[in-house]
Amino acid sequence: MEQKRVELANGIHLDIVDEGPVDAPVLIFLHGFPESHRTWRHQIRHFSDRFRCIAPDQRGYRGSSKPQEVDAYTPDKLIGDVFLLADALSIPKFTIVGHDWGGAIAWGVALGGQHMRVTRAVIANAPHPQIFQKLLYTNPQQREASQYIRGFRDPANDALVKEHGLTGLLLKEVKWDRPDAMEAEERDALLRDWQNRDAAFGMLNYYRASPIDVPEMDAPYEVPAGYTPPDLPKLTIPTLVIWALDDLALPPENLSGLEEIVDPLTIVRVPDCGHFVPWEAPDAVNRAMKEFLGG
Repeated sequence: MEQKRVELANGIHLDIVDEGPVDAPVLIFLHGFPESHRTWRHQIRHFSDRFRCIAPDQRGYRGSSKPQEVDAYTPDKLIGDVFLLADALSIPKFTIVGHDWGGAIAWGVALGGQHMRVTRAVIANAPHPQIFQKLLYTNPQQREASQYIRGFRDPANDALVKEHGLTGLLLKEVKWDRPDAMEAEERDALLRDWQNRDAAFGMLNYYRASPIDVPEMDAPYEVPAGYTPPDLPKLTIPTLVIWALDDLALPPENLSGLEEIVDPLTIVRVPDCGHFVPWEAPDAVNRAMKEFLGG
């Protein structure tokens, strides 16, 4: 897929894929950590005959702008990039599609733009921020699975990243779900991307700038006294949540209570699939999206 470079009004440059009819309904795809626009390669190929499919390498990744300051990656800036990208491409309304960190941003985009600019949302294995934070406080499985975030935030690991790129830290902190599920050429391309030191720290800054609190394993399993959950509106645009059930990082408990804060909501569970559901189970994702989008 060919890319073009787009300058946003905030000075950030993004490399994007823009495929499909220019006047067709728009899908904006957001990738997660530690990947690229190619997370969505199967979906872009499948839907670009009848949708305009736009997929950026988000700030901090590959050839896109990679500011090194942590505060350049706060959620408001990451969400803002999406709306500014739509502005730069003269897109008034769109469906937001996101996986992993791209899904976290997609929740924010949907909540901030529902009914005005964002008409629908598709989220794949990315927890709603209210539910995720509560699970980190109360659920041992989720807390244990998220301890890698503490490692990503620890400046003591910076020397490892500077010496070995992102790969060294991933080997230390992350248990990959199914590394054999990715095509060899895609895996090799990612390994090359992870050697870019500026990109490595850009990616880590998503975690370092996030307000999510990840307690230590021996902290009490309870919501801390005085904790106030994020003051977020109910999401009331049509929303599809696709959840791979064998995700080691995000157990399906993240779906519990979602129907109370998202309506209308469609949930499609994908069995026998790990975290990277867009390319581990592309047929299931395409099928769910096609039924939801009606195209």
